Amino acid sequence: MPKRPWMVGLPSLLAAACSSSPATQPPLPPCTATSGGAAGAVSQVYAGVTIIDPTQTSGCAVFQANASGAEIDYLLVPQAVNGVPDDSSRFLLGGAALPSAPAPAPAADFGSAPLGAQQRFDLTLRRAERELAAHLGPLVQPRAAPPIFAQPFAFGDRRPFKVCGTIECNTHPTVVGFVRKVGAHVVVFQDSADEANGRTLSSFDFDTLAAVFDTLLYPADTSAFGRESDIDGNGIVMVLMTGKVNSLVASPCTGGSIAGYFYGGDLLIGFSGGNSAEVFYAAVPDPNGNLSCTHSANGVKRTVPGTFIHEFQHMISFNHHVLQRGSRTGEELWLNEGLSHYAEELGGRLFLPGDSTTFCYFIFGDLYNSAQFLASPESHLLVDTAGIGGLSNRGAWWLFVRFVVDQFSTDTTRNANNVVTRALDITGSTGASNVGTATGTPFATVVERWALANYVSDLAGFTTPPELQYKKWRFRADYVTIHDACVARIPSNPPPFPSSYPLIPGGGTGSALNISGTMRGGSGTYVIAQHPVAAGQFALRFSDPAGRALRSSLAPRLNVIRIQ
Repeated sequence: MPKRPWMVGLPSLLAAACSSSPATQPPLPPCTATSGGAAGAVSQVYAGVTIIDPTQTSGCAVFQANASGAEIDYLLVPQAVNGVPDDSSRFLLGGAALPSAPAPAPAADFGSAPLGAQQRFDLTLRRAERELAAHLGPLVQPRAAPPIFAQPFAFGDRRPFKVCGTIECNTHPTVVGFVRKVGAHVVVFQDSADEANGRTLSSFDFDTLAAVFDTLLYPADTSAFGRESDIDGNGIVMVLMTGKVNSLVASPCTGGSIAGYFYGGDLLIGFSGGNSAEVFYAAVPDPNGNLSCTHSANGVKRTVPGTFIHEFQHMISFNHHVLQRGSRTGEELWLNEGLSHYAEELGGRLFLPGDSTTFCYFIFGDLYNSAQFLASPESHLLVDTAGIGGLSNRGAWWLFVRFVVDQFSTDTTRNANNVVTRALDITGSTGASNVGTATGTPFATVVERWALANYVSDLAGFTTPPELQYKKWRFRADYVTIHDACVARIPSNPPPFPSSYPLIPGGGTGSALNISGTMRGGSGTYVIAQHPVAAGQFALRFSDPAGRALRSSLAPRLNVIRIQ
Protein backbone atom coordinates (compact mmCIF):
# COMPACT_ATOMS: atom_id res chain seq x y z
CA MET A 1 0.00 0.00 0.00
CA PRO A 2 1.50 3.37 -0.95
CA LYS A 3 2.22 5.87 1.73
CA ARG A 4 -0.79 8.01 2.66
CA PRO A 5 0.58 11.53 3.02
CA TRP A 6 -1.05 14.49 4.72
CA MET A 7 -0.52 17.31 2.21
CA VAL A 8 -1.07 20.61 3.97
CA GLY A 9 -1.27 23.99 2.30
CA LEU A 10 0.87 26.85 3.57
CA PRO A 11 -0.14 27.63 7.16
CA SER A 12 -2.27 30.57 8.06
CA LEU A 13 -2.08 30.32 11.81
CA LEU A 14 -2.32 34.09 12.12
CA ALA A 15 -5.56 34.19 10.14
CA ALA A 16 -7.70 34.74 13.22
CA ALA A 17 -6.11 38.16 13.61
CA CYS A 18 -7.22 39.25 10.14
CA SER A 19 -10.48 40.95 9.35
CA SER A 20 -12.89 39.96 6.63
CA SER A 21 -12.32 41.20 3.12
CA PRO A 22 -14.18 44.38 2.16
CA ALA A 23 -17.38 43.89 0.23
CA THR A 24 -15.88 45.80 -2.67
CA GLN A 25 -13.12 43.23 -3.21
CA PRO A 26 -13.38 41.78 -6.72
CA PRO A 27 -14.21 38.11 -7.28
CA LEU A 28 -11.38 35.62 -7.30
CA PRO A 29 -9.90 34.89 -10.73
CA PRO A 30 -10.88 31.64 -12.45
CA CYS A 31 -8.83 28.64 -11.38
CA THR A 32 -6.17 27.33 -13.73
CA ALA A 33 -3.92 24.28 -13.82
CA THR A 34 -1.30 26.16 -11.83
CA SER A 35 -3.54 27.99 -9.36
CA GLY A 36 -2.16 27.88 -5.86
CA GLY A 37 0.96 26.00 -6.88
CA ALA A 38 1.83 23.04 -4.68
CA ALA A 39 -0.49 24.30 -1.92
CA GLY A 40 -3.49 23.92 -4.24
CA ALA A 41 -2.64 20.49 -5.69
CA VAL A 42 -4.80 17.58 -4.50
CA SER A 43 -3.14 14.22 -3.88
CA GLN A 44 -4.27 11.32 -6.08
CA VAL A 45 -2.79 8.76 -3.66
CA TYR A 46 -5.42 6.30 -2.40
CA ALA A 47 -6.45 7.38 1.13
CA GLY A 48 -4.19 10.40 0.79
CA VAL A 49 -5.40 13.53 2.55
CA THR A 50 -4.96 17.07 1.28
CA ILE A 51 -5.86 20.10 3.39
CA ILE A 52 -6.44 23.13 1.17
CA ASP A 53 -6.18 26.55 2.81
CA PRO A 54 -7.99 28.70 0.22
CA THR A 55 -6.44 31.89 1.58
CA GLN A 56 -3.12 30.57 0.23
CA THR A 57 -4.36 29.22 -3.14
CA SER A 58 -6.61 32.00 -4.49
CA GLY A 59 -9.48 29.74 -3.46
CA CYS A 60 -8.45 26.93 -5.82
CA ALA A 61 -8.06 23.17 -5.43
CA VAL A 62 -6.61 21.47 -8.52
CA PHE A 63 -7.28 17.79 -9.33
CA GLN A 64 -4.99 16.06 -11.81
CA ALA A 65 -6.30 14.12 -14.82
CA ASN A 66 -7.57 10.62 -14.06
CA ALA A 67 -5.24 8.15 -15.76
CA SER A 68 -5.89 5.36 -13.25
CA GLY A 69 -8.21 3.28 -15.43
CA ALA A 70 -11.06 3.49 -12.89
CA GLU A 71 -13.33 6.17 -11.46
CA ILE A 72 -11.79 8.18 -8.62
CA ASP A 73 -13.96 9.45 -5.78
CA TYR A 74 -12.89 12.20 -3.42
CA LEU A 75 -14.59 13.10 -0.14
CA LEU A 76 -14.67 16.88 0.28
CA VAL A 77 -15.38 18.62 3.60
CA PRO A 78 -15.48 22.45 3.60
CA GLN A 79 -14.86 23.56 7.17
CA ALA A 80 -13.99 26.55 9.40
CA VAL A 81 -11.32 25.50 11.91
CA ASN A 82 -10.42 28.70 13.78
CA GLY A 83 -11.87 27.41 17.07
CA VAL A 84 -13.76 30.66 17.68
CA PRO A 85 -17.13 29.93 19.31
CA ASP A 86 -20.30 30.49 17.31
CA ASP A 87 -18.49 31.63 14.13
CA SER A 88 -19.96 30.79 10.73
CA SER A 89 -19.90 31.90 7.11
CA ARG A 90 -21.56 31.08 3.80
CA PHE A 91 -19.48 29.45 1.07
CA LEU A 92 -19.61 28.36 -2.57
CA LEU A 93 -17.74 25.35 -3.97
CA GLY A 94 -17.86 25.18 -7.74
CA GLY A 95 -16.09 23.67 -10.73
CA ALA A 96 -13.59 25.99 -12.38
CA ALA A 97 -15.37 25.74 -15.75
CA LEU A 98 -18.49 27.34 -14.29
CA PRO A 99 -18.96 31.10 -14.62
CA SER A 100 -18.99 33.14 -11.48
CA ALA A 101 -22.23 32.20 -9.82
CA PRO A 102 -24.75 34.66 -8.44
CA ALA A 103 -25.44 34.48 -4.74
CA PRO A 104 -27.34 31.22 -4.18
CA ALA A 105 -30.68 30.87 -2.53
CA PRO A 106 -30.61 30.57 1.25
CA ALA A 107 -29.60 27.15 2.49
CA ALA A 108 -32.32 24.82 3.62
CA ASP A 109 -33.15 24.87 7.32
CA PHE A 110 -32.57 21.33 8.48
CA GLY A 111 -33.74 22.05 12.01
CA SER A 112 -32.74 20.03 15.02
CA ALA A 113 -34.34 17.90 17.66
CA PRO A 114 -35.14 20.51 20.33
CA LEU A 115 -33.48 20.40 23.70
CA GLY A 116 -35.35 18.57 26.42
CA ALA A 117 -36.03 20.06 29.83
CA GLN A 118 -32.93 18.44 31.34
CA GLN A 119 -30.63 19.90 28.66
CA ARG A 120 -32.25 23.36 28.73
CA PHE A 121 -31.86 23.51 32.51
CA ASP A 122 -28.27 22.33 32.22
CA LEU A 123 -27.50 25.21 29.85
CA THR A 124 -29.25 27.67 32.16
CA LEU A 125 -27.10 26.59 35.09
CA ARG A 126 -23.85 26.68 33.09
CA ARG A 127 -24.62 30.25 31.99
CA ALA A 128 -25.57 31.27 35.53
CA GLU A 129 -22.32 29.80 36.85
CA ARG A 130 -20.30 31.83 34.35
CA GLU A 131 -22.04 35.04 35.41
CA LEU A 132 -21.59 34.27 39.11
CA ALA A 133 -17.94 33.34 38.65
CA ALA A 134 -17.35 36.60 36.80
CA HIS A 135 -18.72 38.58 39.75
CA LEU A 136 -17.99 36.40 42.78
CA GLY A 137 -15.52 33.79 41.62
CA PRO A 138 -12.29 33.62 43.61
CA LEU A 139 -8.99 33.94 41.81
CA VAL A 140 -7.55 31.19 44.01
CA GLN A 141 -9.06 28.19 45.76
CA PRO A 142 -10.84 29.39 48.92
CA ARG A 143 -10.17 27.79 52.23
CA ALA A 144 -12.71 25.21 53.24
CA ALA A 145 -15.76 26.63 54.95
CA PRO A 146 -16.34 25.40 58.49
CA PRO A 147 -18.08 22.01 58.24
CA ILE A 148 -21.70 21.97 59.31
CA PHE A 149 -21.19 18.66 61.09
CA ALA A 150 -18.14 18.31 63.33
CA GLN A 151 -18.61 14.55 63.37
CA PRO A 152 -19.10 12.20 60.39
CA PHE A 153 -22.61 11.99 58.99
CA ALA A 154 -24.95 9.42 60.50
CA PHE A 155 -28.33 8.08 59.46
CA GLY A 156 -31.06 10.58 60.34
CA ASP A 157 -28.84 13.66 60.56
CA ARG A 158 -30.65 16.75 59.26
CA ARG A 159 -29.47 19.90 57.52
CA PRO A 160 -31.00 22.69 55.41
CA PHE A 161 -30.40 22.99 51.67
CA LYS A 162 -31.09 25.86 49.32
CA VAL A 163 -32.42 24.58 46.00
CA CYS A 164 -33.40 26.00 42.61
CA GLY A 165 -37.01 27.07 42.91
CA THR A 166 -37.63 27.71 39.21
CA ILE A 167 -36.34 26.53 35.85
CA GLU A 168 -34.31 29.78 35.71
CA CYS A 169 -32.88 29.08 39.20
CA ASN A 170 -33.58 32.69 40.17
CA THR A 171 -35.18 31.78 43.51
CA HIS A 172 -33.61 29.56 46.16
CA PRO A 173 -36.10 28.16 48.67
CA THR A 174 -34.85 26.15 51.63
CA VAL A 175 -35.72 22.51 52.27
CA VAL A 176 -34.62 20.19 55.06
CA GLY A 177 -32.93 16.93 54.16
CA PHE A 178 -32.04 14.01 56.38
CA VAL A 179 -29.44 11.33 55.83
CA ARG A 180 -30.69 8.07 54.35
CA LYS A 181 -27.38 6.46 53.40
CA VAL A 182 -23.74 7.15 54.27
CA GLY A 183 -21.01 5.99 51.91
CA ALA A 184 -17.29 6.50 51.68
CA HIS A 185 -17.57 9.34 49.14
CA VAL A 186 -21.28 10.08 48.85
CA VAL A 187 -23.98 10.73 51.45
CA VAL A 188 -27.60 10.53 50.26
CA PHE A 189 -30.18 12.87 51.80
CA GLN A 190 -33.96 12.75 51.44
CA ASP A 191 -36.13 15.88 51.50
CA SER A 192 -38.20 15.54 54.68
CA ALA A 193 -41.32 16.98 53.01
CA ASP A 194 -41.21 14.30 50.33
CA GLU A 195 -40.60 11.59 52.91
CA ALA A 196 -43.69 12.73 54.80
CA ASN A 197 -45.78 12.48 51.63
CA GLY A 198 -44.51 9.08 50.52
CA ARG A 199 -42.36 10.39 47.67
CA THR A 200 -39.33 8.29 48.48
CA LEU A 201 -37.42 5.18 47.55
CA SER A 202 -37.37 2.08 49.70
CA SER A 203 -34.44 1.50 52.05
CA PHE A 204 -33.21 -1.23 49.69
CA ASP A 205 -33.36 1.17 46.74
CA PHE A 206 -31.46 3.84 48.67
CA ASP A 207 -28.77 1.30 49.50
CA THR A 208 -28.55 0.14 45.89
CA LEU A 209 -28.48 3.65 44.41
CA ALA A 210 -25.92 4.87 46.94
CA ALA A 211 -23.71 1.87 46.16
CA VAL A 212 -23.80 2.71 42.44
CA PHE A 213 -22.82 6.31 43.22
CA ASP A 214 -20.14 5.38 45.73
CA THR A 215 -18.47 2.32 44.22
CA LEU A 216 -18.91 2.82 40.45
CA LEU A 217 -19.73 6.35 39.31
CA TYR A 218 -17.67 8.38 41.77
CA PRO A 219 -14.46 6.37 41.17
CA ALA A 220 -15.00 6.42 37.40
CA ASP A 221 -15.52 10.18 37.22
CA THR A 222 -12.66 11.11 39.53
CA SER A 223 -10.30 8.74 37.71
CA ALA A 224 -11.29 10.25 34.37
CA PHE A 225 -11.43 13.93 35.30
CA GLY A 226 -9.75 14.52 38.66
CA ARG A 227 -11.10 15.29 42.11
CA GLU A 228 -13.96 17.54 43.05
CA SER A 229 -13.53 20.44 45.48
CA ASP A 230 -14.13 20.11 49.21
CA ILE A 231 -15.05 23.63 50.23
CA ASP A 232 -17.05 22.49 53.27
CA GLY A 233 -14.21 20.30 54.53
CA ASN A 234 -16.26 17.14 55.05
CA GLY A 235 -14.69 15.02 52.33
CA ILE A 236 -17.96 13.93 50.72
CA VAL A 237 -20.42 14.80 47.96
CA MET A 238 -23.99 15.22 49.15
CA VAL A 239 -26.86 13.86 47.05
CA LEU A 240 -30.19 15.48 47.91
CA MET A 241 -33.28 13.72 46.60
CA THR A 242 -36.00 16.35 46.56
CA GLY A 243 -39.32 16.97 44.89
CA LYS A 244 -38.14 20.48 44.12
CA VAL A 245 -36.32 18.90 41.17
CA ASN A 246 -39.55 17.30 39.93
CA SER A 247 -41.47 20.57 40.18
CA LEU A 248 -38.98 22.49 38.03
CA VAL A 249 -41.00 21.28 35.02
CA ALA A 250 -44.78 21.55 35.05
CA SER A 251 -47.03 18.67 34.06
CA PRO A 252 -47.49 17.23 31.45
CA CYS A 253 -43.72 17.62 30.82
CA THR A 254 -44.10 17.61 27.05
CA GLY A 255 -40.46 18.68 26.73
CA GLY A 256 -39.23 16.03 29.15
CA SER A 257 -38.41 16.22 32.83
CA ILE A 258 -35.31 16.92 34.92
CA ALA A 259 -33.63 13.99 36.67
CA GLY A 260 -31.02 16.00 38.56
CA TYR A 261 -28.45 18.76 38.46
CA PHE A 262 -25.29 20.34 39.86
CA TYR A 263 -25.06 24.10 40.34
CA GLY A 264 -21.71 25.88 40.59
CA GLY A 265 -23.25 28.58 42.75
CA ASP A 266 -23.00 26.09 45.61
CA LEU A 267 -19.21 26.34 45.39
CA LEU A 268 -18.89 30.13 45.40
CA ILE A 269 -18.39 31.58 48.85
CA GLY A 270 -20.49 34.71 49.20
CA PHE A 271 -23.36 33.60 46.97
CA SER A 272 -26.52 33.82 49.07
CA GLY A 273 -28.37 31.26 46.98
CA GLY A 274 -25.80 28.51 47.45
CA ASN A 275 -24.96 25.89 50.06
CA SER A 276 -21.16 26.29 50.26
CA ALA A 277 -20.94 22.55 49.69
CA GLU A 278 -20.65 19.93 46.95
CA VAL A 279 -24.25 18.92 46.22
CA PHE A 280 -25.98 16.92 43.49
CA TYR A 281 -29.77 17.28 43.40
CA ALA A 282 -32.00 14.43 42.20
CA ALA A 283 -35.69 13.88 41.53
CA VAL A 284 -37.87 11.70 43.78
CA PRO A 285 -40.49 9.09 42.90
CA ASP A 286 -43.90 10.67 42.40
CA PRO A 287 -46.11 7.96 40.89
CA ASN A 288 -49.29 9.99 41.36
CA GLY A 289 -47.90 13.12 39.72
CA ASN A 290 -48.63 15.37 42.69
CA LEU A 291 -45.64 17.63 42.00
CA SER A 292 -45.48 17.47 38.21
CA CYS A 293 -45.58 14.60 35.72
CA THR A 294 -45.37 11.11 37.15
CA HIS A 295 -42.03 9.58 38.17
CA SER A 296 -41.96 5.91 39.13
CA ALA A 297 -39.37 4.53 41.51
CA ASN A 298 -37.95 2.41 38.69
CA GLY A 299 -37.75 5.47 36.46
CA VAL A 300 -35.81 7.40 39.09
CA LYS A 301 -33.43 4.50 39.59
CA ARG A 302 -32.85 4.28 35.82
CA THR A 303 -32.32 7.96 35.01
CA VAL A 304 -30.62 9.48 38.05
CA PRO A 305 -27.28 7.56 37.80
CA GLY A 306 -26.59 8.74 34.25
CA THR A 307 -27.45 12.29 35.26
CA PHE A 308 -25.15 12.03 38.29
CA ILE A 309 -22.08 11.01 36.30
CA HIS A 310 -22.81 13.75 33.73
CA GLU A 311 -23.30 16.49 36.32
CA PHE A 312 -20.40 15.32 38.50
CA GLN A 313 -18.02 16.05 35.60
CA HIS A 314 -19.35 19.62 35.64
CA MET A 315 -18.62 19.81 39.38
CA ILE A 316 -15.06 18.56 38.84
CA SER A 317 -14.51 20.91 35.90
CA PHE A 318 -15.77 23.88 37.92
CA ASN A 319 -13.28 23.04 40.66
CA HIS A 320 -10.29 22.86 38.34
CA HIS A 321 -11.12 25.82 36.12
CA VAL A 322 -12.81 28.29 38.46
CA LEU A 323 -11.74 27.42 42.00
CA GLN A 324 -8.24 26.07 41.50
CA ARG A 325 -7.09 28.24 38.59
CA GLY A 326 -9.17 31.37 38.91
CA SER A 327 -11.09 31.25 35.63
CA ARG A 328 -14.03 33.62 35.62
CA THR A 329 -15.85 31.68 32.93
CA GLY A 330 -15.08 28.00 33.41
CA GLU A 331 -14.70 25.62 30.49
CA GLU A 332 -16.41 26.62 27.24
CA LEU A 333 -19.91 25.22 26.90
CA TRP A 334 -19.25 22.87 23.98
CA LEU A 335 -16.22 21.16 25.51
CA ASN A 336 -17.66 21.09 29.03
CA GLU A 337 -20.80 19.35 27.79
CA GLY A 338 -18.81 17.09 25.47
CA LEU A 339 -16.83 15.81 28.45
CA SER A 340 -20.01 15.26 30.47
CA HIS A 341 -21.58 13.28 27.63
CA TYR A 342 -18.37 11.28 27.43
CA ALA A 343 -18.86 10.62 31.16
CA GLU A 344 -22.27 9.11 30.38
CA GLU A 345 -20.65 6.72 27.94
CA LEU A 346 -17.99 5.93 30.54
CA GLY A 347 -20.73 5.13 33.05
CA GLY A 348 -22.52 2.83 30.64
CA ARG A 349 -19.39 0.82 29.95
CA LEU A 350 -19.07 0.08 33.68
CA PHE A 351 -22.07 -2.24 33.35
CA LEU A 352 -20.71 -4.33 30.46
CA PRO A 353 -20.71 -7.21 30.06
CA GLY A 354 -23.74 -8.42 31.94
CA ASP A 355 -26.21 -5.54 32.24
CA SER A 356 -27.18 -4.41 28.77
CA THR A 357 -30.30 -2.62 30.01
CA THR A 358 -28.38 -0.25 32.29
CA PHE A 359 -25.80 0.26 29.54
CA CYS A 360 -28.61 1.30 27.20
CA TYR A 361 -29.94 3.89 29.66
CA PHE A 362 -26.51 5.48 29.94
CA ILE A 363 -25.51 5.43 26.27
CA PHE A 364 -28.78 5.87 24.38
CA GLY A 365 -28.77 9.67 24.60
CA ASP A 366 -25.24 10.01 23.23
CA LEU A 367 -25.96 7.73 20.27
CA TYR A 368 -29.29 9.39 19.53
CA ASN A 369 -27.78 12.89 19.69
CA SER A 370 -24.85 11.92 17.49
CA ALA A 371 -27.19 10.45 14.88
CA GLN A 372 -29.11 13.73 14.82
CA PHE A 373 -25.86 15.59 14.19
CA LEU A 374 -24.57 13.23 11.51
CA ALA A 375 -27.85 13.42 9.61
CA SER A 376 -27.12 17.12 8.93
CA PRO A 377 -23.67 18.13 10.21
CA GLU A 378 -23.57 21.29 8.12
CA SER A 379 -26.51 22.67 10.10
CA HIS A 380 -24.92 22.55 13.56
CA LEU A 381 -21.99 24.14 15.34
CA LEU A 382 -19.29 22.15 17.07
CA VAL A 383 -17.59 25.15 18.72
CA ASP A 384 -20.68 26.59 20.37
CA THR A 385 -21.18 28.72 23.46
CA ALA A 386 -24.53 30.25 22.54
CA GLY A 387 -26.46 27.16 23.58
CA ILE A 388 -29.12 27.84 20.97
CA GLY A 389 -28.77 24.53 19.18
CA GLY A 390 -30.39 21.26 20.04
CA LEU A 391 -29.52 17.69 20.79
CA SER A 392 -27.59 17.59 17.52
CA ASN A 393 -24.98 19.95 18.93
CA ARG A 394 -24.54 17.67 21.93
CA GLY A 395 -24.03 14.79 19.55
CA ALA A 396 -21.20 16.72 17.87
CA TRP A 397 -19.62 17.57 21.23
CA TRP A 398 -19.62 13.94 22.38
CA LEU A 399 -18.31 12.66 19.05
CA PHE A 400 -15.45 15.15 19.11
CA VAL A 401 -14.38 14.28 22.67
CA ARG A 402 -14.67 10.57 21.87
CA PHE A 403 -12.43 11.06 18.81
CA VAL A 404 -9.86 13.08 20.77
CA VAL A 405 -9.68 10.43 23.49
CA ASP A 406 -9.33 7.65 20.91
CA GLN A 407 -6.63 9.44 18.95
CA PHE A 408 -4.45 10.68 21.79
CA SER A 409 -4.60 7.77 24.24
CA THR A 410 -1.55 5.51 24.20
CA ASP A 411 -3.87 2.49 23.97
CA THR A 412 -7.58 1.69 24.26
CA THR A 413 -7.64 0.94 28.00
CA ARG A 414 -9.65 3.07 30.40
CA ASN A 415 -6.48 4.12 32.22
CA ALA A 416 -4.95 5.40 28.99
CA ASN A 417 -8.18 7.21 28.11
CA ASN A 418 -8.20 8.82 31.55
CA VAL A 419 -4.83 10.44 30.90
CA VAL A 420 -6.37 12.40 28.03
CA THR A 421 -9.58 13.41 29.81
CA ARG A 422 -7.68 14.48 32.93
CA ALA A 423 -5.48 16.69 30.75
CA LEU A 424 -8.65 18.33 29.39
CA ASP A 425 -10.16 18.91 32.85
CA ILE A 426 -7.20 19.62 35.13
CA THR A 427 -6.15 22.83 33.40
CA GLY A 428 -6.79 26.52 33.16
CA SER A 429 -7.05 26.34 29.37
CA THR A 430 -10.46 26.29 27.74
CA GLY A 431 -12.04 25.45 24.41
CA ALA A 432 -9.90 25.06 21.31
CA SER A 433 -6.79 26.17 23.19
CA ASN A 434 -7.40 23.44 25.77
CA VAL A 435 -7.66 20.79 23.03
CA GLY A 436 -4.43 21.97 21.44
CA THR A 437 -2.54 22.00 24.74
CA ALA A 438 -3.85 18.65 25.97
CA THR A 439 -3.11 16.85 22.70
CA GLY A 440 0.06 18.66 21.67
CA THR A 441 -1.57 19.13 18.26
CA PRO A 442 -3.06 22.31 16.77
CA PHE A 443 -6.82 22.42 17.21
CA ALA A 444 -7.20 23.00 13.47
CA THR A 445 -5.46 19.71 12.71
CA VAL A 446 -7.52 17.78 15.26
CA VAL A 447 -10.84 19.13 14.02
CA GLU A 448 -9.91 18.59 10.34
CA ARG A 449 -9.17 14.94 11.05
CA TRP A 450 -12.32 14.56 13.13
CA ALA A 451 -14.46 15.87 10.28
CA LEU A 452 -13.00 13.31 7.87
CA ALA A 453 -13.20 10.50 10.43
CA ASN A 454 -16.94 10.97 10.79
CA TYR A 455 -17.33 9.53 7.29
CA VAL A 456 -14.30 7.32 6.67
CA SER A 457 -13.55 5.80 10.10
CA ASP A 458 -15.25 2.49 9.31
CA LEU A 459 -16.12 3.02 5.65
CA ALA A 460 -16.62 -0.40 4.04
CA GLY A 461 -13.90 -1.46 1.62
CA PHE A 462 -11.70 1.50 2.50
CA THR A 463 -8.28 1.35 4.15
CA THR A 464 -8.71 4.15 6.66
CA PRO A 465 -5.57 5.95 7.86
CA PRO A 466 -5.17 5.41 11.63
CA GLU A 467 -5.33 9.15 12.32
CA LEU A 468 -8.90 9.16 10.94
CA GLN A 469 -10.32 6.37 13.09
CA TYR A 470 -12.55 6.11 16.11
CA LYS A 471 -11.21 3.25 18.22
CA LYS A 472 -14.12 2.35 20.56
CA TRP A 473 -16.93 2.56 18.01
CA ARG A 474 -17.63 1.24 14.53
CA PHE A 475 -20.63 3.44 14.01
CA ARG A 476 -21.99 1.93 10.79
CA ALA A 477 -22.46 -1.36 12.61
CA ASP A 478 -23.01 0.02 16.09
CA TYR A 479 -26.02 2.21 15.24
CA VAL A 480 -27.76 -0.96 14.08
CA THR A 481 -26.67 -2.84 17.21
CA ILE A 482 -27.82 -0.09 19.57
CA HIS A 483 -31.12 0.24 17.70
CA ASP A 484 -31.82 -3.47 17.99
CA ALA A 485 -30.58 -3.83 21.58
CA CYS A 486 -31.75 -0.65 23.28
CA VAL A 487 -35.00 0.64 21.78
CA ALA A 488 -37.02 -2.21 23.30
CA ARG A 489 -35.28 -1.77 26.68
CA ILE A 490 -36.30 1.87 27.09
CA PRO A 491 -40.05 1.75 27.65
CA SER A 492 -40.72 5.45 28.23
CA ASN A 493 -41.37 6.44 24.61
CA PRO A 494 -37.80 6.53 23.28
CA PRO A 495 -37.21 8.96 20.40
CA PRO A 496 -36.86 7.53 16.89
CA PHE A 497 -33.44 5.97 16.56
CA PRO A 498 -31.78 5.31 13.19
CA SER A 499 -31.20 1.73 12.13
CA SER A 500 -28.44 2.74 9.68
CA TYR A 501 -25.61 5.25 9.50
CA PRO A 502 -27.15 8.69 8.92
CA LEU A 503 -24.24 10.57 7.28
CA ILE A 504 -24.90 10.51 3.51
CA PRO A 505 -22.85 12.99 1.44
CA GLY A 506 -24.21 14.73 -1.62
CA GLY A 507 -22.10 15.25 -4.71
CA GLY A 508 -21.61 14.60 -8.40
CA THR A 509 -19.00 14.92 -11.13
CA GLY A 510 -16.21 17.08 -9.76
CA SER A 511 -15.93 19.46 -12.70
CA ALA A 512 -19.67 20.18 -12.52
CA LEU A 513 -20.03 20.68 -8.78
CA ASN A 514 -21.87 23.78 -7.62
CA ILE A 515 -22.36 23.43 -3.87
CA SER A 516 -23.39 26.25 -1.56
CA GLY A 517 -23.81 26.11 2.17
CA THR A 518 -22.70 27.43 5.54
CA MET A 519 -19.55 26.56 7.44
CA ARG A 520 -20.46 26.47 11.13
CA GLY A 521 -17.54 26.52 13.56
CA GLY A 522 -15.82 23.14 13.47
CA SER A 523 -18.56 21.24 11.65
CA GLY A 524 -18.47 20.41 7.95
CA THR A 525 -20.46 19.86 4.77
CA TYR A 526 -19.88 16.45 3.15
CA VAL A 527 -19.58 16.12 -0.63
CA ILE A 528 -18.28 13.34 -2.90
CA ALA A 529 -16.62 14.53 -6.11
CA GLN A 530 -16.51 11.89 -8.85
CA HIS A 531 -13.69 11.92 -11.38
CA PRO A 532 -14.62 9.64 -14.31
CA VAL A 533 -12.20 7.32 -16.08
CA ALA A 534 -9.84 9.21 -18.41
CA ALA A 535 -11.39 12.55 -17.46
CA GLY A 536 -9.06 15.51 -17.63
CA GLN A 537 -7.81 17.87 -14.98
CA PHE A 538 -10.37 19.94 -13.12
CA ALA A 539 -10.38 22.54 -10.39
CA LEU A 540 -12.74 23.63 -7.67
CA ARG A 541 -13.04 27.19 -6.48
CA PHE A 542 -13.77 27.60 -2.77
CA SER A 543 -15.11 31.10 -2.13
CA ASP A 544 -17.85 33.16 -0.54
CA PRO A 545 -21.25 33.14 -2.33
CA ALA A 546 -20.23 36.10 -4.51
CA GLY A 547 -17.02 34.42 -5.63
CA ARG A 548 -14.78 36.54 -3.40
CA ALA A 549 -12.12 35.23 -1.01
CA LEU A 550 -13.43 33.66 2.17
CA ARG A 551 -12.84 35.58 5.37
CA SER A 552 -9.36 34.57 6.54
CA SER A 553 -10.29 34.81 10.23
CA LEU A 554 -12.47 31.71 9.73
CA ALA A 555 -9.37 29.62 9.01
CA PRO A 556 -11.34 28.06 6.12
CA ARG A 557 -10.28 24.64 4.91
CA LEU A 558 -11.25 22.29 2.11
CA ASN A 559 -10.39 18.84 3.45
CA VAL A 560 -9.98 16.25 0.68
CA ILE A 561 -9.37 12.51 0.83
CA ARG A 562 -9.41 10.02 -2.03
CA ILE A 563 -11.76 7.20 -1.00
CA GLN A 564 -11.91 5.25 -4.31
